[in-house]
Amino acid sequence: MSAELDFALKLADAADAVSLPRFGASDLRVDRKPDLTPVTDADRAVEQALRDAVAERGDGFFGEEDGGDPDGVRWIVDPIDGTKNFTRGIPVWATLIALARDDELVVGVVSAPALGRRWWAARGEGAYANGEPIRVSAVSQLADAAVSAALSSDLAALENTTWHARGLGDFWQHVLVAEGALDAAIDYPLEVWDYAALVPIVEEAGGHTGFTAGGQFVSSNGRIHREVLRTSA
Repeated sequence: MSAELDFALKLADAADAVSLPRFGASDLRVDRKPDLTPVTDADRAVEQALRDAVAERGDGFFGEEDGGDPDGVRWIVDPIDGTKNFTRGIPVWATLIALARDDELVVGVVSAPALGRRWWAARGEGAYANGEPIRVSAVSQLADAAVSAALSSDLAALENTTWHARGLGDFWQHVLVAEGALDAAIDYPLEVWDYAALVPIVEEAGGHTGFTAGGQFVSSNGRIHREVLRTSA
């Protein structure tokens, strides 16, 4: 395991130690950001804890809540992906941690402590879930595929062209692609902190990632990637 991946996993441990005790807390504070999306005291506390840890290392940091250095060697963090779930007691939420170097996403960790699951990857080292290697599926036809979509319009289109379509959303649908449980997933247009950790995980598992003409993030097993992009065009 590379030193960078080892550090990323330690960051995930630190994040879980902050976020999990706040999940379901009666005194959880929920505010609204200017774009009207929710942010909790847990989001802010996780980001600050990881920002402090990265500062000790001397690397750059870019987080959802307080920004940072968008260039160079930097850690990209979404402190809680799935904040709406977090605020309602739904366990599908995670901290997303990525390392970018020279515009390449080289390390990704997704830690979902309420699910008891963690996924990670580093370039050239493969992808893992809870320490076990993971691999995308071998499904080669969209008609045989299990897919997920965040937008109802995409979901409606996929329901007529796939074997199984559901709207799972957030990080969850993309790590399921990496595991081979889903064959493709279509998301909203995302910010870099929403997808940076997912790219190495899906690609090291043998899949593809990319964007539609409208900017939506797509992950797939690679075999049906073009068909999925055409469906969401």
